[in-house]
Amino acid sequence: MNSLKLPDWLSHIIGKGIAAPILIIVLLALMILPLPAFMLDIFFSFNLALSIIVLLTGLYTVKPLDFMAFPIVLLVSTLLRLALNVASARIVLTEGHTGPDAAGKVIEAFGHFLIGGNYSVGIVVFVILTIVNFVVVTKGAGRIAEVGARFTLDAMPGKQMAIDADLNAGLIGEQEARERRSEVSQEAEFYGAMDGASKYVRGDAIAGIIIVVINIVGGLIVGMVQHDLGFSEAIEIYTLLAIGDGLVAQIPSLMISIAAGIVVSRVASDQDIGQQLLNQLFSSPEVMSITATIIGGMGLIPGMPNLPFLSLAIMIGSGAYWMGKKEKLVVAAATTAVSSTTQEAAHAEIKEATWKDVTPVDMLGLEVGYRLIPLVDERQNGELLRRIKGIRKKFAQEIGFLAPPVHVRDNLELKPLAYRITMKGVDIGGGEAHVGQYLAINPGMVSGPLPGTPTRDPAFGLSAVWIDPTLREQAQTSGYTVVDASTAVATHLNHLVTLYADELLGRQEVQGLLDHLGSESPKLVEDFIPKTIPLSVLQKVLRNLISEGVHIRDMRTIIETITEYAPITQDTNQLTAWVRIALGRSIVQQLFPEGDELSVIALDPQLERLMLNSLRTGGPAGFGIEPDLADTVIRQAGEAARKQEQSGLPAVLLVPQDLRMLLARFLRRAIPQIKVLSHDELPDSKTIKINGLVGVQS
Repeated sequence: MNSLKLPDWLSHIIGKGIAAPILIIVLLALMILPLPAFMLDIFFSFNLALSIIVLLTGLYTVKPLDFMAFPIVLLVSTLLRLALNVASARIVLTEGHTGPDAAGKVIEAFGHFLIGGNYSVGIVVFVILTIVNFVVVTKGAGRIAEVGARFTLDAMPGKQMAIDADLNAGLIGEQEARERRSEVSQEAEFYGAMDGASKYVRGDAIAGIIIVVINIVGGLIVGMVQHDLGFSEAIEIYTLLAIGDGLVAQIPSLMISIAAGIVVSRVASDQDIGQQLLNQLFSSPEVMSITATIIGGMGLIPGMPNLPFLSLAIMIGSGAYWMGKKEKLVVAAATTAVSSTTQEAAHAEIKEATWKDVTPVDMLGLEVGYRLIPLVDERQNGELLRRIKGIRKKFAQEIGFLAPPVHVRDNLELKPLAYRITMKGVDIGGGEAHVGQYLAINPGMVSGPLPGTPTRDPAFGLSAVWIDPTLREQAQTSGYTVVDASTAVATHLNHLVTLYADELLGRQEVQGLLDHLGSESPKLVEDFIPKTIPLSVLQKVLRNLISEGVHIRDMRTIIETITEYAPITQDTNQLTAWVRIALGRSIVQQLFPEGDELSVIALDPQLERLMLNSLRTGGPAGFGIEPDLADTVIRQAGEAARKQEQSGLPAVLLVPQDLRMLLARFLRRAIPQIKVLSHDELPDSKTIKINGLVGVQS
């Protein structure tokens, strides 16, 4: 398709830069030189054509920047209308007594054809058009332009940062980045210019009213005093001329204002206004059918204009039927195309493997059987996705870093009611859930059994039963903890994410922690990595803390402690011990949230001396105890931990600093609920109460 080409003479004028001076000369000539009525007709016709062109251009504009010259067009058209008002006012006042065509055929036509020669009707129509233009269209467009300019300016830094990020990531080139930056700047300038240009349109509307009043009053004085016309004759002639002149100016002004509102209020897309209206307003057969039914029902009401309503209902209903039929044909064609594509793919030659075939494993994954799909489908009011978002937020607030996203997908290889939780592609847990039923968990103090499907709580292994919703209140009354299927799966996922939290802390998460802390305290993390310690050492220290249930929210204390002791050693276990001492108050607060007395378990003094001597003699590598004594320690520590939990107290074993890490690792697998603290980690303000000893020979 050949592009349109301007005439050579017009291109020459624009290229030489003399178009603007010519425009100024024309506007001055209109306001200063007396023009014949014929020339006024030409300029009024041009003004009307210009307003139509501007309105249609606004309708077909895809995005506001496609009509970047609009603020200038708005200003020029306003000046043109004002200049024409001055020129026409001169002719109306000097030649108006000669008849209604004194100011040209255009004003005469507007004065007779549009208002029927009745100046009273003309005044009302003119006032209505002015109010619509000034109060509704122009004011609304100006407000939208003002808000658009404000939001565009506020969004500029974010857009610039996004462009820089894409450029640094290699997603775009330097040229495209330069073009996008220029577009962002132009968008801000455009809305700012539109905000200012809209004030000209409002002023033009006010000036139109004043000019009409002046023409009427001035015409009465001139007609009655200079030309000896009667009052009724003068008022009729000059009012018709003034109203015709006002309408000739206000109608193009209204179209320009509408174009301004369209340009600044539209949302950028790849479609113009007409396509958006057709595709969004008249695209639903259901909406059209309901509308046709309502309009048809109104047409059947006695006393209503039956023919217009019923005719319109038939037209809308026919359109709905046609759209519904077309939609079915499109779906059928798409289904056929997919089927044929699938068959072609099945018979197609196997292509050579590429790196695209190597898909990375998900850090966290949740696979569900096909009957559990409603739990993860938002269209079916599935609650599980929302609960997973809550789990990640709660995890970040409690543990201190953002867990990786959970990739949810269906797996037809699983049983219909089964689900599976994976980490790095490996199963770490699973179970079954019954959609539409509730899981009644027995905490150990229930008054009786419940009918249903016996099972186990997937998170903690307690006995439970899947019950119908009608038994929910009965189960709660009997002492059961009742949760729905989504909550049961989410609780299991939360338990496993917390249990394997240390393995979820990768280098990317550690770097994210440093970046987040650096945005608030840049001096704290400046040159910390790798000048003080490597990133891998910090990752290992944080993993050690998390594996023992210590939250890492207080990254400031952790980094300050590592910075202090890193010049002495790079051993992660020793650094972890010093960090724990620095976080001692937080660790104790986490285990004993209330009270100043700490009820703990301690080692028998004889066993403590034995372990310390063994450690000093052989070091950590030579540390060990006899198998019988090890069994005794595990058994007694387990019994003491159960007694603590039955009393509502945390299971905490208090040991010397040198033994803390070794005993924590020794007891972690056998008694995961027990926490091992050292004396150095306890705040001075706390008092210690020994509830049991471990290692006492029976």
